[in-house]
Amino acid sequence: MRRSMQATALMTTALLALTACGSGGGSGASQPQEQQTASATTADPSSVSGELTWWDTSDAANEAPVFKQMIAEFNKTYPNVKINYQSVPFAEAQNKFKTAAAAKSGAPDILRAEVAWVPEFASLGYLYKLDGTSLTQDMDDWMTAPKGSTQFNGGTYGVPQVTDTLALLYNKKLLNDAGVQPPKTWDEMKTAAATIKSKTGKEGAYLNPAGYYLLPFIYGEGGDLLDVANKKITVNAAPAVAGVTKAQELLAASGFVKPPATEAYTAMTDAFNAGNVGMILQGPWEVAGITKAKGFGGAENLGVAPVPGGSQRAGGPVGGHDYVVYSGMDESKADAAMAFISFMSSADTQAKIADQLGLLPARTSAYDKVTNPIIKEFQPATDVAVERAWIPQGGQLFGPLDQAATKLMVNRANPQATLDEVAQKYKSEVVTDYTLD
Repeated sequence: MRRSMQATALMTTALLALTACGSGGGSGASQPQEQQTASATTADPSSVSGELTWWDTSDAANEAPVFKQMIAEFNKTYPNVKINYQSVPFAEAQNKFKTAAAAKSGAPDILRAEVAWVPEFASLGYLYKLDGTSLTQDMDDWMTAPKGSTQFNGGTYGVPQVTDTLALLYNKKLLNDAGVQPPKTWDEMKTAAATIKSKTGKEGAYLNPAGYYLLPFIYGEGGDLLDVANKKITVNAAPAVAGVTKAQELLAASGFVKPPATEAYTAMTDAFNAGNVGMILQGPWEVAGITKAKGFGGAENLGVAPVPGGSQRAGGPVGGHDYVVYSGMDESKADAAMAFISFMSSADTQAKIADQLGLLPARTSAYDKVTNPIIKEFQPATDVAVERAWIPQGGQLFGPLDQAATKLMVNRANPQATLDEVAQKYKSEVVTDYTLD
């Protein structure tokens, strides 16, 4: 099946009138046919029928119930579209999708893909190119970073679902009891953590020893993993080394929890949710769990601020998820696929998801509809977020960095030597055409 979905999209005119989103396009593995802009007219949603499999990679406990609720809402308008919902663990989904797509058997029609996966899957020919459909008719409503994650070689291969970044989440009561303000720099965080420890007996801060959570320290010193424009590896350059050195300094200070080598994320989450830690670096995906935790004190006790800054700036990494369409999907399902993605990525749906889960909308217009105050509190954090490299190898950068984070933050390994190892792995295994700094 290498025909363009545009032909089907042109017949699915009812869906295009509903929102600015839809799906369609030629396969990324072949040269797409000449793109046409789908027109929007009216039609009866009840005439749209089909059966779709959707792999949802969200948290099965805290997030999945809300996405299932959205499916029920969708079916009120589209009663003849059946969504076979499958919860796929996030850690397994990337390789599971690639294996199924390569075998041309078992891949879902629609996948909730982490933003770094989109250019990779597109480069392999596993996704439909969506240009020429209703998706691209309202691109200005997408925030810059989420929109960037859908692009590959000048084409659009995804529809933003949510965006995110890391922020400083803090326990308002613990900080108030200690008489400290949310820190704006790493040095202020070091002082605040020690004060919380001495005045409340609770831990001041917990840092997760993972690559994604090292990025605010690297960004804070003006560093990055790669210089994409010049095709250069910079993970072991002086700014990155200075950033991880600062992280080690904090971890050695009073009030900072010494993280374990395994299951540190769970340990950090449990400690914060129980009210035993004052500050963590975390994203909006954990907000629902935190505010519902019995020992935390509810949503009114949760404070949100931008990640503290280093000597150069403050900035967290950009994350999030996109809806993508498998290039091997039967084109007879195009009408149903466009309807479903249109509904799920609309401003109204994104606002509902934000209100219930605290996840950040990727549409600018959705923020006018959100009532969850925590979403507004995350806005300053997104304003200083640093866009990641949207290259096919982007998702592969974190394996070596995760291993290094454990060495650096748990075993206190030498920063320069450890990051040199990461750089060599990038050169030999990930971005082989890049030069070393």
